[in-house]
Amino acid sequence: MTKFAILGHGVVGSGTAELFFMNKDLINKREGFDLELGYILDIRDFPGLSYSNLFTKDINDILSDPEVKVVAEVMGGVNPAFDFVKRCLEKGKSVCTSNKELVAKKGAELLKTAREHNCNFAFEASTGGAIPVIEPMHTCLCANELTGAAGIVNGTTNFILTKMIEENMPLERALKTAQDLGYAEKDPTADIEGHDACRKICILASMISGKHVYPEMVPTEGIMSLTLEDAEYASANGYALKLIASVEKHGDKYLPLVAPRFVSCKNQLAHVTDVFNAITVYGNGFDEVMFYGKGAGKLPTASAVLGDVITCAKADGTVMTRMWEDSTDDSFIEKPEHAVTRLFVRTTASKDEITAAMGEVTFLKTPERITGENAFITAADEEGLLNEKLSQLAGGVITTIRVLK
Repeated sequence: MTKFAILGHGVVGSGTAELFFMNKDLINKREGFDLELGYILDIRDFPGLSYSNLFTKDINDILSDPEVKVVAEVMGGVNPAFDFVKRCLEKGKSVCTSNKELVAKKGAELLKTAREHNCNFAFEASTGGAIPVIEPMHTCLCANELTGAAGIVNGTTNFILTKMIEENMPLERALKTAQDLGYAEKDPTADIEGHDACRKICILASMISGKHVYPEMVPTEGIMSLTLEDAEYASANGYALKLIASVEKHGDKYLPLVAPRFVSCKNQLAHVTDVFNAITVYGNGFDEVMFYGKGAGKLPTASAVLGDVITCAKADGTVMTRMWEDSTDDSFIEKPEHAVTRLFVRTTASKDEITAAMGEVTFLKTPERITGENAFITAADEEGLLNEKLSQLAGGVITTIRVLK
């Protein structure tokens, strides 16, 4: 018999227990072993559950039980999760987590600890919920050089932007709707300011670059500066407005970025709506592949957690392809101003003034209710050079939004 433990009995923790007991017989029959849930760590009491006898308030109960081979950390945050996870790894117990903040800030150290103690630190559920992207990147796609990734990794902001485009709903009202439906927290800062997406792209960028990309290395913009007019321009000209988390290889450097983008309707990401997520991974042998599905939720996230638990329970030693090195500086990170991009621009300048300052541009159709301005998309150039040209416009610049390649 192999035991696993769950740290935390919140939304994801309770979902992990629920899904395990729902499918326990199927899991054990299909996988060919006897997996049992041994403990659930939580400071609260949960009387009346069919598994109330499994709760403990002492992490040492889990650490001292030699039958516990795998631990699922679903507490969230860095403290005390980091301390508990590291102690479990030091005991040779593999850890699976849905905690994106923990992986983004402490992933390199925890992966090193897992390697030193011949076990695994797994984090499929930390990026994309139920969407399998981490495991395919380090197994199915491991014959390739991975050159980048771009995706919609935050369901809350995607829901808000979908409402703005499809229902002409102002951002503040769309946010209130998301909160009323339970898609956004009472304090939505982590979502709307891009912090959640930043943590997720840190994980993907670390896997692709082989070095730990910390959140402070990632230029991050949220969606609060976006207006209904921006969404109308996108819709009227064959684009969607999305919050995109991306990482691109630039020579021997990597550019991680979280920012709103104009996404052409020819790109599959433009058609990912509501609370769904999608991640496109790029590589030198397969060009691109997309992973799509529900990026959050109790059972979808629990599905990814349990998938890692089962994989770790069967593993014999550390899975080396999941490793990356720590980084002591950001010398391997490219600056956005050096990256080639195109910009969507709204301005009060005339078309002649725009052409004089910017050279060749693509002028966009202006929605009927908008007057007194022009909008265009620049030719591709280094972002810093484009911004220099924009500073020469006689009319004021209202908005600039990057265009996804």
